[in-house]
Amino acid sequence: QLQLVESGGGQVQPGGSLRLSCAASGFTYAIGWFRQAPGKERGAVSCISSHGNNALYADSVKGRFTISRDNANNTVYLQMNSLKLEDTAVYHCASVVCGLTMPESFFGSWGQGIQVTVSA
Repeated sequence: QLQLVESGGGQVQPGGSLRLSCAASGFTYAIGWFRQAPGKERGAVSCISSHGNNALYADSVKGRFTISRDNANNTVYLQMNSLKLEDTAVYHCASVVCGLTMPESFFGSWGQGIQVTVSA
């Protein structure tokens, strides 16, 4: 069974940067990042195909976040730049379908996730 472990995150001031990592076991998969803040709906932030040739982003993070993967190390990264207060949330990575549209669901189960806090 696929196992995913998130790392990174933390607290940063507005305009700062963080990089999240999602380490996976087994074969290559399409991976998506989701986030949920208190009082807000859970939504997909970005996804990347199994070979890294296709990537999608939510409108709210386009131009600021970059998703990438290193299949040799079975790791997917989410580089987050120019962070805003609204980016504060718990971030999860999960196996998804990443094609022409942003994923609305995922396979498997949630892990603990990573807390990202943007505050002055």
